[in-house]
Amino acid sequence: MKLAGRIGRIKPSPTLAMTAKAKTMKAQGIDVIDFGVGEPDFDTPDDVKEEAIKAIRSGFTKYTAPSGTDELKDAIIEKFKKDNSLEYERSQIIVSCGAKHSLYNIAQVLFEAGDEVIIPSPYWVSYPDQIILNDGIPVFVKTEEKDQFKLKAKALKKHITPRTKAIILNSPSNPTGSAYEIKDLEEIAEIALRHNTYIISDEIYEKIVYDGFRHVSIASLGKELKNLTILVNGVSKSHSMTGWRIGYTAGPKEIITAMSNLQSQSTSNPTSISQKAAVAALKGSDHFVNMMVSEFDKRRRYIVDRLNKMKGVKCLMPQGAFYAFPNVSSYYGKSVNNRKISGSLDLATYLLEEAKIAAVSGDSFGADEFIRFSYATSMENIKKGLDRMEEALGKIK
Repeated sequence: MKLAGRIGRIKPSPTLAMTAKAKTMKAQGIDVIDFGVGEPDFDTPDDVKEEAIKAIRSGFTKYTAPSGTDELKDAIIEKFKKDNSLEYERSQIIVSCGAKHSLYNIAQVLFEAGDEVIIPSPYWVSYPDQIILNDGIPVFVKTEEKDQFKLKAKALKKHITPRTKAIILNSPSNPTGSAYEIKDLEEIAEIALRHNTYIISDEIYEKIVYDGFRHVSIASLGKELKNLTILVNGVSKSHSMTGWRIGYTAGPKEIITAMSNLQSQSTSNPTSISQKAAVAALKGSDHFVNMMVSEFDKRRRYIVDRLNKMKGVKCLMPQGAFYAFPNVSSYYGKSVNNRKISGSLDLATYLLEEAKIAAVSGDSFGADEFIRFSYATSMENIKKGLDRMEEALGKIK
């Protein structure tokens, strides 16, 4: 059988692959602590679940409009107005089956052969593959630890060309947890406006920020910029609703219309029941997310402190999301039990097999010096897992 050539250009999600391997080991009775999964470990709020139950009981179980219900679009519009000082109309909003689906729809309608898309590195694993699947060319711009992994104007200027169609921003970031201040966004915005380049702003972690950081959407910096910005968000991270699969996009009407037409021929509407639940999530108070962020903050401080106390490990304090991204490259070139640690994949595999902890290798994110730890797990698991890690690292010579 000959498969389509495009499928050979991409690889399975490394984060999901590591999680799957950890689950297989757990199914065999092995005590694995999973730092790989990128989802909150809290249950979906009860009031949100109740709305879904009501939807089922009332028979709200049929097709909706392919781009989402007006009720949910109105809740999204109100969210943008309240949280981001942004005004949108229904025709500028589409609801999709998760933020990943939103991003894929954008790539489908925006990119074609020869289009370049700038991606700051480290990056979320799906960005490059979605671009490649749609015949675009990912252009990676390496960011530096000393700059908190943020894209700087000088580096952006070096990589932007007449073929640049878009710049992808992810703030707060997966995998680094870094977040952009207004001054950072203004520098990027100036360049994007000068070159008439779209900005795809992935803001899925906007609610999960620490130390008084205030998230600012780049689209809010001016009307011209808003017209070039495609915002992606959802309820997965903010309301612990990863399995409900609701993401949404706001942007120029022409792009949203194209995405809606595409979606009508691919998935059709997101699940009707999940849409009702998402309305409740967006209209509800911030009590749940504030509670969740408070707990994440305790774990964040603990995990970063412990990692920095380990020999040969250094880790920046993340400003948002729920990931620690330690530099572990001091162990590369060393050996343990007759196996050489040549890079992040070797180290992550060793930690899984030896210490029974699952983390994701940095090469998956375009940054081989690092590995990613999700602290979306209990403090008990974090303490036990880091104890195991420290012992395992001590065996590498």
